[in-house]
Amino acid sequence: MDATTSGTPTIQYHNIPDQPITAIVATPLPTFQRQIRHCFGDSSPGEFPLSANPSIVLHVLTACNLDPQDLAKLEATCFFFRQPANYAPDFDLSLSELAALDMCQKRAIFKPMTPEQRQDLKQKCGGSWKLVLRFLLAGEACYRREKSQAIAGPGHSIAVTSNGAVYAFGSNSSGQLGHGTTEEEWRPQQIRSLQGIRIIQAAAGAGRTMLISDAGQVYAFGKDSFGEAEYGVQGSKLVTTPQLVESLRSIYVVQAAIGNFFTAVLSREGRVYTFSWGSDGKLGHHTEPNDVEPHPLLGALENIPVVQIAAGYCYLLCLACQPSGMSVYSVGCGLGGKLGHGSRTDEKYPRLIEQFQVLNLQPVVVAAGAWHAAVVGRDGRVCTWGWGRYGCLGHGNEECESVPKVVEALSNVKAVHVATGDYTTFVVSDDGYVYSFGCGESSSLGHNTGNDDGQGNRHANVLSPELVTSLKQANERVVQISLTNSIYWNAHTFALTESGKLYAFGAGDKGQLGVELVANQTERGNPEWVDVDLS
Repeated sequence: MDATTSGTPTIQYHNIPDQPITAIVATPLPTFQRQIRHCFGDSSPGEFPLSANPSIVLHVLTACNLDPQDLAKLEATCFFFRQPANYAPDFDLSLSELAALDMCQKRAIFKPMTPEQRQDLKQKCGGSWKLVLRFLLAGEACYRREKSQAIAGPGHSIAVTSNGAVYAFGSNSSGQLGHGTTEEEWRPQQIRSLQGIRIIQAAAGAGRTMLISDAGQVYAFGKDSFGEAEYGVQGSKLVTTPQLVESLRSIYVVQAAIGNFFTAVLSREGRVYTFSWGSDGKLGHHTEPNDVEPHPLLGALENIPVVQIAAGYCYLLCLACQPSGMSVYSVGCGLGGKLGHGSRTDEKYPRLIEQFQVLNLQPVVVAAGAWHAAVVGRDGRVCTWGWGRYGCLGHGNEECESVPKVVEALSNVKAVHVATGDYTTFVVSDDGYVYSFGCGESSSLGHNTGNDDGQGNRHANVLSPELVTSLKQANERVVQISLTNSIYWNAHTFALTESGKLYAFGAGDKGQLGVELVANQTERGNPEWVDVDLS
């Protein structure tokens, strides 16, 4: 279910009384309303009848869900749209600002905010409701907030329907499926203990799962530690059903990201908090691996709102929303150049990746693989950097790149989504086609010319982007790709279509594909439909 229809009241009309058409036409114009339009410099091409009733314009702007940039352009080119509109709740706001505020009020995470919280967010975003709207829309687009989604975790999988129900399947040795047991399950099973709780986002790590509700609460199960290595020391106990994370109760969380040594969460206001992996200050604070208290990420992002976080094996990427545009910050381990700063040094505090300014690219989506990273720009270009092993950067070789580099092989493709795993990258175009490149192990790239009984070339590494033709069987647009982001588990991949159909391929030895394997099968090279309705 889209955020704009999730229990949203009808458009607010700012207490404008109903009146007959004749009254609207005949009513004399108040002196403070302009009768001449000024859309074309100093010329006066005639009367602008809508100026007699700006409320009509306001209704149109709000109902059409204009982009914040379009609202800003209206203000910049026409005085009518930037003068005070004299409407509640703020008589000094222009029509474009009021339209932006109305559209903000339709967003699910904005509606429950107090007036003080809304004003604080407005100031943090740059002092404009248009900038607040851009911040909210960017967050919804980045990680499918309040829409169906599928997560290909390390050995287990999570699927969230558009109405917030959660299905889990695959490996369950730590109780990470949330069904109250530690038994594996290949059939997607709904987590019954979440009845009455609407989940809007999920994250899966090795042996643990985190779910976020529409009320901003976080539920976790599986290993009870937020930061031990995948095959390191276990937590003190296993949690086999979703439990509320008490230490996050006071923070309205909208996204979680699980790395190998740490966990990060993002608040509604765009603040990043991290758990664990701070014993030597790698994330700017000192904690123990079993620490369950969130620590705010210090440094450059303390006063800059973040719309998306992405966790790699040992580093974190943050997509920030500033008045000047979108930008990416990185923090953590710099081996292989995956922090994007032109070096291989670690960063204890978030540091701006400056290369995007050089490339004149506005990032809109970030993805952090185990050892490499990727970004989609507003213009549809794709950049990759970090370790280039197996061709996961898509540049036709296996060389490392310490700063973001445009994938030239995708120059004729307008990308809208990118996903990364362990030396593997997937790109989704605006027309719903899927391209993949990198490590072909476990048939997780989807390039299979043989059949499931023979090897064909489905395990071959791919150095440059190739169209995943096997997904054409879906006969509809793919809107999301998720793949395993772990160096210890064989990878599997999910492709989610526009209508909510889910297809899976790659490793399935633990039941993580959601389809039954027969005989000695351990993987599927061709996408298989998963019997779970996410629409």
